[in-house]
Amino acid sequence: MKSYIKFFFTFFLLVALASCTKNFEKLNTSPVSSELMDPGIIITQAQRDASFSQGGEGTNIQFGSWMQHWASGNVGVAKTSRYIQQPDNSTWSSHYNIIRNLAQIRNKLLLGKEALPEGRSKLAIAKIMEIAVWDRLTAIYGDIPYSESGLAEDKVIPSPKYDTQQKIYTDLIAQLDKSIASITAGDNTYSAADLYYAGDLTKWKKYANSLKLQIGMRIKKADPVLAQKVVTEAMGALMIASNAETAAVQTVTSLPANYHPTLSQYTAGSPDLQYLAKAFVAKLVTTKDPRLTLIVAPSANSLKTVPQVLVYRGIDVALTDNDLAAVVRADYSLASLQTYFNRTIASPIPVYVMTYADVCFLKAEAALEGWGATSTQAATFYSDGVKAALAMNPYNITTVPAAYAGELLLAGTKEQQLEKIMTQRWISLFTRSFDAYLEWRRTGYPVLVPGKNIGNTNGTIPRRSAYPSDETILNPANYKEASGRLSNGDAYTSRTWLDK
Repeated sequence: MKSYIKFFFTFFLLVALASCTKNFEKLNTSPVSSELMDPGIIITQAQRDASFSQGGEGTNIQFGSWMQHWASGNVGVAKTSRYIQQPDNSTWSSHYNIIRNLAQIRNKLLLGKEALPEGRSKLAIAKIMEIAVWDRLTAIYGDIPYSESGLAEDKVIPSPKYDTQQKIYTDLIAQLDKSIASITAGDNTYSAADLYYAGDLTKWKKYANSLKLQIGMRIKKADPVLAQKVVTEAMGALMIASNAETAAVQTVTSLPANYHPTLSQYTAGSPDLQYLAKAFVAKLVTTKDPRLTLIVAPSANSLKTVPQVLVYRGIDVALTDNDLAAVVRADYSLASLQTYFNRTIASPIPVYVMTYADVCFLKAEAALEGWGATSTQAATFYSDGVKAALAMNPYNITTVPAAYAGELLLAGTKEQQLEKIMTQRWISLFTRSFDAYLEWRRTGYPVLVPGKNIGNTNGTIPRRSAYPSDETILNPANYKEASGRLSNGDAYTSRTWLDK
């Protein structure tokens, strides 16, 4: 009897072991490992991070103050806004994190599915997003690690070389064309995980072509021949054609973490970070811009006048210590509590990535050059851009006031028309500080008078951001080589290949 019991015990033990061995790989693979992760999770996070970085507190202090939308750094203690050079660690690290995450999709999660419906268009979308991040990153810094970054885990290069900006843009354009061609109707999509377009492949193609137009104009002065080719191709393709097709990430009002990122300056930042810059406020006032009261609050002291005369006044940027000490804050305007700083707004403000207004202004500029359109069409594109910018949430102005009608007209010399186009784009890019900076730097418009503080730039607006301090320690040889290719080394005043 004991022998039978021993036999059956041994038999069942062997069966159990065989069963375990058969499913060993499945049982010992973490369900949250990157091999099994839904790539949609990465897409969602990347879209949120890339878009929210545009209008956050740190970005507005630095780039927003350089662009004279915000005076936050002048009234506070931030050094970068006063042209005092600091290593830009946060912009660098946050953007490379996005790139590394997106690279997982092509290097692992959808590897081998490049020609299959379940992977083809998904991979193209991930690549298009990656290209947009690369474009911003190299435009801000200059030469950066590119070809030896975003590699598979088994091919990681600890100290990647810095590729030249020219080489990077040549490759970005080629990769973008390839990605656009790969988007195929009927393919699987990211569906609701896609915060921009919820899986609408037609809109993704339009966004990608719009991005191509932007990149073409980005290299306009650095490589006019290639720029004309790229822009002309984009102008002949379908692009974002209405506010309904704008690429954006919708925010909510239920959780503080999902508020519009600019709101952090009101909810968590110093009160000094809520002041607006003189040039921006003055432009809205002098042109009778209908967005004025939705963006700017009247000064506290003007609210006390009897009879009440409301004053909208911004603070000069990059002030000296003596000037800062003399600032009477109650005489100057904070941002309005009606829109971006409104915690209870009925219709939450999206975080914009690429808008119809952006495309209209880019098309107007291209038309001035005769690239893909005639110069006479520039006026129509420009007018459409102004109307689209006014109609966007949170402004929602669908009827242009008579007092502002003159701003819809485009006339004068080519240079005067370009200035008007870019000034309107500067206004429309409020809360999108990276884009505002890069558009101003490549055109010089609007004309911005630097602040009084000399800083490290001899009192000029910085031409680039400084490499992060980590690079001098972790990648010193390549950092030194790249810095040596810059006109003044790793300095705010150095001009990159783009910046002619």
